[in-house]
Amino acid sequence: MADPANARTARRAWTVFVLGALTAFAPMSIDMYLPAFAQIGRELHASAHALQLSLVVYFVGLALGQAAWGSLSDRYGRLRPLRAGIVLYIVASLGCASASRIDVLLACRALQGLAGCAGIVLARSMVRDRYAGDAVARVFSRLALVLGVAPILAPLAGGWLVAHGGWRWVFGALAGFGLLCLAAVATLDETLPPALRRRQTLRDAIASYDTLRRDRVFMRHAALAAVTQAGMFAYILASPAVLIGLYGVTPQHFGLYFGANAAGLIVASQINHALLPRYGMARLLAFGVLALAAAAALLLLAAALGGLPWLLPPLFAFVAMLGFCMPNAMALALSAQGRRAGTAAALIGSLQYWFAACAGGLVALLPAGTALPMALVMAACAGTGLALQRSLARLAA
Repeated sequence: MADPANARTARRAWTVFVLGALTAFAPMSIDMYLPAFAQIGRELHASAHALQLSLVVYFVGLALGQAAWGSLSDRYGRLRPLRAGIVLYIVASLGCASASRIDVLLACRALQGLAGCAGIVLARSMVRDRYAGDAVARVFSRLALVLGVAPILAPLAGGWLVAHGGWRWVFGALAGFGLLCLAAVATLDETLPPALRRRQTLRDAIASYDTLRRDRVFMRHAALAAVTQAGMFAYILASPAVLIGLYGVTPQHFGLYFGANAAGLIVASQINHALLPRYGMARLLAFGVLALAAAAALLLLAAALGGLPWLLPPLFAFVAMLGFCMPNAMALALSAQGRRAGTAAALIGSLQYWFAACAGGLVALLPAGTALPMALVMAACAGTGLALQRSLARLAA
């Protein structure tokens, strides 16, 4: 006869794994097709600017869609909107795979973002439904473990698919990932019972967002989570041009460099998980933001000096320190939201991807030819995060 305690532990571990996979929609949809840029450009006769735009419209879709999914989940529960979003993501991925013009690809990428963000915002909402206090940050750190695997595997898998089948196979694989997630969601339990759902009108939903907007502690934590993640997306957007175009890293080795930095994020997030009972979310967040700013300063110096060996250590440190920043900032933002968890998680996610789109746009607008544009935007994100953390410390005092 199976031990009930072991069965509960296995059930919790499976739930965290599935929620982590749902939060991986964004990195899977971004990192897997980075190695396909050149091939897409040749086949669809698209410029480098148009290819970068395919990332930006995805970020815009992610930012716009979160508000809708958050409000819907607070009204109808978590699972029904989640399943609808995944089905729409699968349809959008198949549309990308069959696109014959760059404008069609851009439209389907925007739809991918609108749909895929359902998995991100609802996974966070389900964590907040189930857990409270430091437990929320510990689960977010576990989600970061699953999330961190995606940037390691996705570019490698994307490079293999491009080499052996072509770029359309990448989007076929993303549709398959959506199908697997849809099957896994069928094993999850609803975390928001009908008695706790909010039968809100559009006016009520707007009022909920306005209430959150006026919550200074929530907004500062949400902005801190958003701006630090924007620094990571500036690196993701710029890294192919910097590592491959500027420093001559081969596409095969690019995946290894990219994966090594993601491994640093995984390790740091698990150290954060282990230290939470002793130091708490606020202290670990303060450490992470300060270390992030120090890594950004070293990155600026390395970009000015030139040379790949100078650039790699601070780049690794910057990405790793996000393992202390993002889980704690999100958990602190959500900790007091209760029945507004879906709306609050949606607002956090929306801010994250608006900031990501802005960071990507800044990288694209700055003059190319050096690593300085990437380093400047990442440093600006880290500096803003440090200012926000200092203001939170003053509010707490």
